[in-house]
Amino acid sequence: MAQLTQEALIDIRRHLHEHPELAMHEFTTHDYLLATIKKFNQQYIEIREVKSLPTALLVYVNGSDPQRTIGYRTDIDALPVTEATGLPFASKNPGVMHACGHDIHMTVALGVLNYFTEHQPKDNMIFFFQPAEESENGGKVAYELGVFEGKWRPDEFYGLHDNPDLPAGAIGCRMGTLFAGTTEVNVDLIGKSGHAAYPQDANDMVVAAAQFINQVQTIVSRSVNPIEGGVITFGKLDAGTIRNVIAGQARIEGTIRGLTQKMIEHIVDRLQQVADGVATSYGAKVDIQFNQGGYLPVENNDELTRRFIAFAKQDAKTEFVETEPAMTGEDFGYLLSKIPGTMFWLGVDDDSQLHSATLNPKESSIPKGVGSIIRFLNYRMNE
Repeated sequence: MAQLTQEALIDIRRHLHEHPELAMHEFTTHDYLLATIKKFNQQYIEIREVKSLPTALLVYVNGSDPQRTIGYRTDIDALPVTEATGLPFASKNPGVMHACGHDIHMTVALGVLNYFTEHQPKDNMIFFFQPAEESENGGKVAYELGVFEGKWRPDEFYGLHDNPDLPAGAIGCRMGTLFAGTTEVNVDLIGKSGHAAYPQDANDMVVAAAQFINQVQTIVSRSVNPIEGGVITFGKLDAGTIRNVIAGQARIEGTIRGLTQKMIEHIVDRLQQVADGVATSYGAKVDIQFNQGGYLPVENNDELTRRFIAFAKQDAKTEFVETEPAMTGEDFGYLLSKIPGTMFWLGVDDDSQLHSATLNPKESSIPKGVGSIIRFLNYRMNE
């Protein structure tokens, strides 16, 4: 197969969009990616599958005069979202959609890989098609399984995320943190149920839960430096069974976001203090659990990101936008905590936001993204 045309890239993207799969179940996606890559020139590449992570796929490209090994990562999973775009190539899997644009991510990665199978790179390269970005920490799982040992360990790692707020094909990046870190939090409040007419004989956990949620609002407003970033959102509250029975139990589920791991740890400490205070005030048991396996912040390496931004600003064919940090999470942060690298945005220009059932990225972003990344990687290899 010669270098992929724009039309071929769009066909690939539409096929991937039609067949989305959830985290750790991307078997059809894996097989399609593998079949596509096997059509590329095999002269310089080695394809590797991982038995302990069966939907993952890695490709090693041998460089002509390697000084380093450059890694490029793309995510391959989708979300449990029912698509509402009305597109002729809409998801054929009910209740599952590429609502975060991973179909765009994969297509761009294939375009870049295809180029370097036709034009041998100077440096060695590793392309990592990663399962389970949206949940289950696929990047962390891969790392802990030893996927990146020996020659398969990149010296530096790059990856992108699509951004509907940027012009199609534009590249966005910043020094420091690009994505926030995340930690999930679950709170169980246990009191005593009773008849609505006799509140004195019960211990109402609806009231306790309401007080807990209200007090938590002061953490970000009064315990976090205003020039730093932190978010606490409780998106789910379950309590009670019927209107005339006082609820003896309540459960609150939410998420913490912070631009540094230190900030997340500070918020965790304050949440525990609030929980302890509510337990004392209401004579209740308040059990709070934190998912410390949440996503680390995506913190770009200073030296590599400075080079990346310098290239993007001077490249006549790249539209560069310096972006603000985002409170969304991305599990590439874990890999960047182990291997230096840079994550950046690819603009896809859409009115709908990520994770929306109506997300419809502009496909013109694909060849532009492929071109910018190829030019950057060639620039990096020839520095």
